[in-house]
Amino acid sequence: MKKTIGIPRGMLYYEFFPLWEAFFMEIGYEVISSPKTNKDILDMGIEACVDEACLPVKIFHGHVEYLKDKVDYIFIPKITSLYKREYCCPKILGLPYMIKNSIDDLPEIIDIEINTDRKGKFEGSYGKVGKYLNISRREAIRAYRKIEDNKDKNREWLNNIMPKNPLRNKTERIINILLLGHSYNVFDEFMNMGILDKLSNRDIRIIVAEDVSEEDIRMYSDKIPKRMFWTHGRRSIGSAFKLIEDEKIDGIIYLSSFGCGLDSVLVHLVSYRAVENNIPIMELTLDEQTGEAGFNTRLEAFLDMMKWRNRNEDNISPSR
Repeated sequence: MKKTIGIPRGMLYYEFFPLWEAFFMEIGYEVISSPKTNKDILDMGIEACVDEACLPVKIFHGHVEYLKDKVDYIFIPKITSLYKREYCCPKILGLPYMIKNSIDDLPEIIDIEINTDRKGKFEGSYGKVGKYLNISRREAIRAYRKIEDNKDKNREWLNNIMPKNPLRNKTERIINILLLGHSYNVFDEFMNMGILDKLSNRDIRIIVAEDVSEEDIRMYSDKIPKRMFWTHGRRSIGSAFKLIEDEKIDGIIYLSSFGCGLDSVLVHLVSYRAVENNIPIMELTLDEQTGEAGFNTRLEAFLDMMKWRNRNEDNISPSR
């Protein structure tokens, strides 16, 4: 019987799961994901995690709690750097240490550090898996090289998460909304209270940062005065600036986590550029206290005002 690797459905899961699944299957392990986030998982995460953590980190703890008695190993890498001279959020860097100190009776945690080497590659990082799973470094690197292109198939995988939008209402001009935020805020339907379906049901065409090429993201994010050294900050800014400049969007909804220091800066940078270009923008903040009724009211009001503005008064300021 194959041994099992658990992968929690949280944090950067939505960016790397196809790659991680293919890698562990290639070296002969069965991969088990935790289920979609639900109230039980949230409650377990809140109970296990420190109060000061943001909602995505608490939810990640809940996914680990769910998996810990069901698998032989849990994969929680320390994702330090995905590009040279750029870094991930400190909570992503510290995630394996938080888990080990917050949750008891864990199986073995595979906590390799994922970091670019001098050539900008990750082979060495994945080669370290060998010391946990009794395979050689060479075997692990060979497996990674074989499935490396899976990371480029992530958008195809995310298409299965995105709602199918038939755009039924043809009587009004289609509104294109950029749904901006970290992948775990945009694609975890429990955390964001089903906003993808809510937008789709209102005949909104949804655009996400993953629809913009990495080349364009990096080029447009370089337009800010100082170098952006947060990779996920660069993604938010670059995709927003590109779509604004190309006039591909009619509005922006920014999903942020309460207490996220990175979001508190990014939302202002994006807002200034949006307002300069007459693009309405709204920030929706998520935490465990966010009520769906208030969330829906703000969302519906924003969309109604956008549609009214498009029909009647397109010279009205988009400023919040």
